Amino acid sequence: MSRRAVHTDAAPQAIGTYSQALAVDRTVYLSGQIPLDPESMELVAGGFHRQVQQVLDNLHAVASAAGGGLGDIVKLTVYLTDLKDFEAVNQVMAREFSEPYPARAAVEVAALPRGARVEIDAVLVLPG
Repeated sequence: MSRRAVHTDAAPQAIGTYSQALAVDRTVYLSGQIPLDPESMELVAGGFHRQVQQVLDNLHAVASAAGGGLGDIVKLTVYLTDLKDFEAVNQVMAREFSEPYPARAAVEVAALPRGARVEIDAVLVLPG
């Protein structure tokens, strides 16, 4: 079994003791991303849809650094501070993913790092 950390400057740096992603053979486990701008490390402005888009942009950057892309994601977990935002997540995801869609869970949580309203983590399988 090969195991390697994945890192890119195109996504926010880890704000704790974790890797942006960890590749184990062809499976890559992407740490949760919140809507941080990779350069400023601040939450992006522009409303909730823009924040979900930033989360997906961050996941895409880490997936690319691992050798894959959003289309290689097989499982997502969406963490929301308010499940009323679920439909907005679906709207943004419909622009970024195509069928067959990844498996997904959505969970309402009390709080997220930096006061974010959304966080998404993922599992992808590299082509090969």
